[in-house]
Amino acid sequence: MILTGVRELSLKVGVRNLTLKNICMHLHITREELGKYVSSENDLVEKVLEFERESFKSIFDENNFEDVNAIDILLIVSQEMNGRFRDLTPSVTFDLKTLYPDIYQRHFEQRIEFIFNKIKINIEKGIRQGMYRQDLSIELLARLYISRLIDLHNPVFFPPDKFSFPVLFEVMFENFIRGIANDEGLAYFKKRKKSFRFC
Repeated sequence: MILTGVRELSLKVGVRNLTLKNICMHLHITREELGKYVSSENDLVEKVLEFERESFKSIFDENNFEDVNAIDILLIVSQEMNGRFRDLTPSVTFDLKTLYPDIYQRHFEQRIEFIFNKIKINIEKGIRQGMYRQDLSIELLARLYISRLIDLHNPVFFPPDKFSFPVLFEVMFENFIRGIANDEGLAYFKKRKKSFRFC
């Protein structure tokens, strides 16, 4: 698939070195063949970022979370997310924001809105299931989760050469669960997390 190949190349050579010419070389296709799919480098970036969003959304399409424990849902989604996006580094995000600010901003807003809504649903479900505390401010906690997730990609706070994203995410994720779970939920989390690996 073209987008998969483009993603692999962008992670290998960096967004700044991603051109239609070296994409064609990497995929062993002609410029005319690529032109049937994308009209410009901007169009290509938009399609790659849309591919990233759809890849994340597909986690929810591929799993039936209807009767699943809220803590298990967070564990499953987090593990899948780390597996699919562990190669995305702060430098890739920085280059996208710098070179394609408008395209990246639209992508960022759509992605954040989706995650925000899913986290709110999860917190509501965890409260109903008796896994999370009853006194939680759902919207505030969902916003805090988003802000923490954004901070993980800040190279000033967390230099990539010192902290890998999977390690950062695991620490953030566990702190989030410990902050919202009641005693029963915390006991369940401690038991279940042994079956999941983020790093």
